[in-house]
Amino acid sequence: MNIFRLAGDMTHLFSILVLLLKIYATKSCSGISRKTQELYAIVFVARYLDLFTDFISVYNTFMKVVFIASSLAIFWCMRFHPMVRRSYDRDLDTFRHYFLVGASFALALILHEKFTVQERWFTGCYILFE
Repeated sequence: MNIFRLAGDMTHLFSILVLLLKIYATKSCSGISRKTQELYAIVFVARYLDLFTDFISVYNTFMKVVFIASSLAIFWCMRFHPMVRRSYDRDLDTFRHYFLVGASFALALILHEKFTVQERWFTGCYILFE
């Protein structure tokens, strides 16, 4: 196990926990971009498609499931929770993320190593997130 990967995973996990606790404690998502959280959910779901095909380790599988579940939980809270979604200000969240998603998937069709669904999803998410 690489110590830097462990440190990165733990700080990322801590930041997700802080965000979820903030949303839960205040019942508000003010100051948080729902579009960014949607992008995180898309990236984690698509990037970790190998969860079903390649087993690396229990730690790796567990962290992938935690990151997918937490990003979907944040997305669900901001989109569907009755009290939290009322605090979302659409006028402040003006980034047009659909163009970014469309462009990344278009580039994934061009820039790939193999022409498989999993490879195209991974390339699209890499372009989107990096």
